[in-house]
Amino acid sequence: MPTTVFAFSCHPDDIEFMMGGTLFLLKRAGCALHYMNLADGSCGSTELGPAQTAAKRLAEARAAAALLGAEFHEPLAADLEVFYTPELVRRATAVMRRVKPDILLLPSPEDYMEDHMNTSRVGVTAAFCRGMPNFTTLPPEPPIFQDVVLYHALPYGLADGMRRPVNPDFFVDIGPVIEEKQAMLACHQSQRQWLDTSQGLDSYLATMREMSAEVGRRSGRFAFAEGWRRHSHLGFSALERDPLGELLGAAKIA
Repeated sequence: MPTTVFAFSCHPDDIEFMMGGTLFLLKRAGCALHYMNLADGSCGSTELGPAQTAAKRLAEARAAAALLGAEFHEPLAADLEVFYTPELVRRATAVMRRVKPDILLLPSPEDYMEDHMNTSRVGVTAAFCRGMPNFTTLPPEPPIFQDVVLYHALPYGLADGMRRPVNPDFFVDIGPVIEEKQAMLACHQSQRQWLDTSQGLDSYLATMREMSAEVGRRSGRFAFAEGWRRHSHLGFSALERDPLGELLGAAKIA
C-alpha cells in the first residue's frame, strides 16, 4: 500500500506556496496524495463578488490538484470564517477519517493570518479525534485507528505575526521540482492581480521563487527549499517516527 499524504491547508494557493515542492517529491516517491483547502477563497478578489470569486478559485484549485495528481477535497468554510468551532472540527474530522492519512501536512501554528493558524488548529484536532468512537462527525464517519504523523509548513513570509522568524526542524531540497511547483502555483491565475493589489507583490510567481530561495539559503545547502516542523507524536502515533525523512532521504537535511 502506498503512503497516504494529506495536504490540509487554508486558502487556494497556500499549498502551492509552502508545500508544493515537497508534495511533488512525495509523488515521485510513490505516495497517494490528497489536497484540501479549508476555506473557499471567496474574499480573494477586488473585482468579483464572493460567489463568483469562490467558483473561480475552486476551478483553479481543482486544476492545481490535477496537475499534482492529488485527490481533491471540497472546502468547508468561507474566507475569514475559519474558526475553531465544534461544527467545523466535526466536518474536518469526517474528511480526515475518509482520507485515512499516514502523513498530514498542515500550516504553521504561527502565522500572520488568523485563517491560517485556525486551519492548523482545526487540522490537528481532526487528526487527534480520528479514532474516538464517541466523537461524532458531520457527516457521520467511522473512526480510524492507524497512526498519523503531522508536519507543519513554514508560514508565508517565514515569520509570525510579530515579525519573529519561524525556523524549521529540517529542510527539503525542492530544486529538482521548482518548475513543477511554479506550474502548480500558476494555476491560480486570479491571485496574481489580487495579491499585487492587496499585498504589494511585484510578481506572484517570482515571490514564491524568492521565498523558496530564501529557505534554501537558510538551509546552507540547497538552492530552493521548503522547511518543516514535526508535531509531537503523542496522541497521533504509538512511536516517534519521521516518515518524511524515510521517504525523501538525501533530499532532507536537519
